[in-house]
Amino acid sequence: MSMDLQRFHATYFEESREGLDAMEAGLLALEGGSLDPEVVNSVFRAAHSIKGGAATFGFDKMAALTHVLETLLDEIRAGKRALAASALDAMLGSVDVLRALLAEAEHGKPSDPSAVAAVHARLEAELNGTAEEAAAPAKAPAEAEPEGWRIAFAPSPSLFMSGNDPLRILRELEHLGELDVDARLDRLPAFAQLDPLEACIAWDMGLRAKVPRSAIDDVFAWVVDDCELDIQPQQPAAADAVAAAEAAAPAAGPGPAAPPAAAPAGPVAVPASGHAGEAESSIRVSVDKVDALINLVGELVITQAMLKQVSGGMDPAQAERLFAGLELLERNTRDLQEAVIGVRMLPVDAVFRRFPRLVRDLSSRLGKQVRLRTIGEGTELDKGLIEKIADPLVHLVRNSIDHGLEMPDDRKAAGKDEAGTITLGASHQGGHIVIEVADDGRGLNRDKILAKALERGLQVPDNPSDAQVWDLIFQPGFSTADAVTDLSGRGVGMDVVRKNIQALGGEVQLESRDGHGTRVVIRLPLTLAILDGMVVSAGGEVVILPLSHVLEALQPQPDDIRTVAGEGRVLRVRGEYLPMLSLADHYGYHGGQRESLVVVVEGEGRKLALEVEELVGQQQVVVKNLERNYRRVPGISGATILGDGRVALIVDVGGLVRLRQQSLPQAA
Repeated sequence: MSMDLQRFHATYFEESREGLDAMEAGLLALEGGSLDPEVVNSVFRAAHSIKGGAATFGFDKMAALTHVLETLLDEIRAGKRALAASALDAMLGSVDVLRALLAEAEHGKPSDPSAVAAVHARLEAELNGTAEEAAAPAKAPAEAEPEGWRIAFAPSPSLFMSGNDPLRILRELEHLGELDVDARLDRLPAFAQLDPLEACIAWDMGLRAKVPRSAIDDVFAWVVDDCELDIQPQQPAAADAVAAAEAAAPAAGPGPAAPPAAAPAGPVAVPASGHAGEAESSIRVSVDKVDALINLVGELVITQAMLKQVSGGMDPAQAERLFAGLELLERNTRDLQEAVIGVRMLPVDAVFRRFPRLVRDLSSRLGKQVRLRTIGEGTELDKGLIEKIADPLVHLVRNSIDHGLEMPDDRKAAGKDEAGTITLGASHQGGHIVIEVADDGRGLNRDKILAKALERGLQVPDNPSDAQVWDLIFQPGFSTADAVTDLSGRGVGMDVVRKNIQALGGEVQLESRDGHGTRVVIRLPLTLAILDGMVVSAGGEVVILPLSHVLEALQPQPDDIRTVAGEGRVLRVRGEYLPMLSLADHYGYHGGQRESLVVVVEGEGRKLALEVEELVGQQQVVVKNLERNYRRVPGISGATILGDGRVALIVDVGGLVRLRQQSLPQAA
């Protein structure tokens, strides 16, 4: 009986991509000094699965390459050969080639035969022992590492006031290895005298991991001046028996006997894998099917809004049961919408996990020492946003390494650690996800940026603030790099980064301190599908203000409105003067009544007072792409369909802030 194997191809390609990601992460962990046998086994299993499927489906080039890779990994995990740096480099190269071969099998995109042959030859050379001499020196640094560290950490009472959290520090240490923690309560007062704003607990910790002292110093970098800290190496004689058992495991027999001792750490090392029961309860669903479901839920939200609006004109006494049913429909619709959108939510780690390899390759190429630090990898974001945010983040990380971080000698001369740090962080704030890319490099040079702006004839405000100066690097083609290369200055393409983020309904902010580094903050909506909006009337038309940008609504007094030279009209709100903008005038609406209310909104770190006629209400709206169906309109992020069938525009608050800044009088 013949069987059509092509219907299994899609599943194989998807699983192989996941396997290659797991292989790359495992190899980078081994290169970083991990001695966990389960890491080697996870890489071996991924190679074995890819080889088996390739042989079954007739992808001969993939099968041949993974056969050599699998043989090399099997000998390493069985203890027959040392894990040499040259072998790791060859295996990482094989991951790139396997990705190309996978694309060839899936999409017919030809791979580079010379690259395939070169990687195959490197793996064969490792198997034949030509690179054995490199193995001993490669292992020397790892053997010089202590078996673990003993850490005594006593925060000062005022630690909380600097915004630091001791529990966050403990969690970061857990990422480095197995951590034993004992709390010291000798400074803890009686309950009646307890002050929740003072740190009273100290900790004694044992970290069982062969990591460099610098990795631990990084964890405590933000609190080193607000604590008593003692970090001592743990000598091999005092190390945990588990480490000794792992070292002796290869001699006990073939490789598969080793994993059981380390197996419990598996779910912790790879959180995405979960428990076996979780894997059995999941299914693979086409993204197109999920998108179709979200579109249907969006139409249901519009229909529910229409029914609610129509029912508003009915007599409540006669339609009591109808109103009760509509309220239930509204609750169920919101629950359904949240559940369906949750299906599309993925951890931002889907983007972050590509950066360890990028950082490794670029730092080697540029001769720099770079340490990558990630925070909040489990923060969830809509899949559509994850796919579109990847390229801007890659650009920012590349520029941070190339233009932001100094060479090791320069850093040492400046009193810094020779290894620079790139931080990738993600967190939820209100209705947004905030992603930051930070480095501890040289920072932006204010004078150099201003000189370049004047040289190019750009308009610069009188006595510009730092934020206005940093904003200049978002001008098209702006760069302060002395030499143009494929990785040149931080300004190259930054206008494209901002444009791409704005197209997603987000905004970009940049902070920098000379000699201390640069931080780029990206704020994005959690999803592009549905948002909570404040419905307002302006110039006789209905517009939507995203609720996540709204701070307050008020009725201004005439005495609180002033006209300031160079600023236009401003509104005084509790001692703060906010620029005012009429929505009717801005969008060219000429109907309606006089605008008597103000809605205070915030975008890109700046507040704006928007004049409106009436606050109509608050409701969920389904976001429709205006650019795809019409064209891009400055100050508008999209449109929606109201319950009565009318189209209402959704205000781009960040865009309004930028447009107003550009319209102010400026001097060169």
